[in-house]
Formats: sequence, structure tokens, C-alpha cells
Amino acid sequence: MSILSKFYHQITGPEDKPKLVFLHGVMGFTANWRRIAKAFEDNYQVLVYDQRGHGRSFQPAIGYAPENYAEDLEGILDELGWSKIALVGHSMGGRVAYHFASQNPQRLTHLVIEDIGPSMNASTGGFVARMLDTVPVPFASKKEAKLWFDHEFPLIFKDQSNVMGLSAYLYANITENEDKEAVWRFSVPGIRESIAQGRATERWDDLGQLSVPTLLVRGENSKDLPRDLYEKVLAANRHIEGVEIKNSGHWVHSDQPELFIEVVRRFLDGQKTGRGLGH
Repeated sequence: MSILSKFYHQITGPEDKPKLVFLHGVMGFTANWRRIAKAFEDNYQVLVYDQRGHGRSFQPAIGYAPENYAEDLEGILDELGWSKIALVGHSMGGRVAYHFASQNPQRLTHLVIEDIGPSMNASTGGFVARMLDTVPVPFASKKEAKLWFDHEFPLIFKDQSNVMGLSAYLYANITENEDKEAVWRFSVPGIRESIAQGRATERWDDLGQLSVPTLLVRGENSKDLPRDLYEKVLAANRHIEGVEIKNSGHWVHSDQPELFIEVVRRFLDGQKTGRGLGH
């Protein structure tokens, strides 16, 4: 069985162009990158896919450490015959990208990390665990789930920034099971393990081994990549440059898509990105 057949994926753009891969974050899926990936399709052959345990891809019982996700990417690239890629990873996908890059420098032309560092950070993990424990799946129907996410979720999680956007994002992860109940599309044990494994150890060694041109993108209001950690990462490796995008949080590519596209395009084209963008 081919490894690619285990993953829901989309490949767009001309076959003769350079290769570009996007990795989503925890509880993410291919559609998260739709607007961003489309902006690069004229000049790159672009791969987006649901990582293991997410979206419509396979859901193994165990194996959700960054190393497992990175092995998946390596197998997919081998099957496609893609020897060199530019790699973009958001959040959990950024942790995977850090590790993949440290182990496979010869396969990368450029690396873009969106709003994640190599340190353990319990804040996101705490929210995900709270959310999984709170959302009352299964719902009797998708209509009932929609009502709950529209009305109850914003009240319960009013401490979260952009709570309505977060609610819509989570509802997009709801699907129907064989009994027509509305349930999570992703593997709940897989998500919990992803959070635990991703924060089980400091990953400064991965960062220190980076030898490819690397761009670290931070959202100005991010709690997942505090500014002091951002500055520490930039100082840790001469191959890393950074840009902070104003009026954005952890989901930079969603909060400020045009600016995100602009800085990534500049970086891939070998131009300086500047340290701060936005209004």
C-alpha cells in the first residue's frame, strides 16, 4: 500500500516548477491553506495534505510525535519523487518542519516556520485539552452542532481571542458518523498525543542543526510564540531571519493572509522580508 494513499492530499501547479509543501497545525486540515496555497500555484507545484490523525487521512492508534509526522512527509516526498522542496509549517506543523529540516537538510531549499518555537509551551495544550473535554460530542446532528458552536462555544471560551473564528474552525472539524451523529473528524486520542509529544521535550537541538535559509513568522499578538522567545530563536542560528506581522495572532496566515503571502513570497525569492509588517 502506497504511503500517499493513506493521506488526503491535493497537488496543484505546474509539474516543472519548484516544489512547495504546507503543513497545517493541530486539529488543522488541507483547507486551512486554500487561500495561501492558491497564491503560489503559478510559480510552484504545491502539496497540501491532512497529516495523520487529521481531516480525512488515516488515524493510527499511536504515533503522533513530531518524528512520526516528519517520517510521513519523508515517505510522501519519496513516493512523489520530490528531491527538493520549500517547506512551510504552522504551529504543530512548524514543530514537524523543524525536525524534518534538521534531519533532511539536503531536501530543503527554504524553510518557513509560522508562530512556533522549540520550547515547551503549555498554553495551547491546555486550551486544546479543555476544549476536547468541553465540546459535547456526539451531537444528534450537524445542525445541533452548528447551533452549539454558534451560541454556546463563544460564551464558554470568551477568554479566547477571535472566538467566533475559532468556533467556525472547530465546527469545520465536525462530520457525520454512520449513525448520522455529528462527531469530530480528527482522532481525539491522536490530538491529545500530538499535544503531549510536541511539548514533551525542548527542541533547541533541531533548531541548532538548521542549515537552510529559514524564516520565522510571528503574529504580533501571539501567545504561542512570545516576543522574548522569538528573539531568542533568531539569535540562536544565523540561518534564521524573522518577521513580525502586526494585528495578527497565532493564525497569522488567516488573520493577515495578504501580508503572510507577501513575506513568504519575498523570502522564497531571496529578498529581505523586514522585521515588522502591517498596520
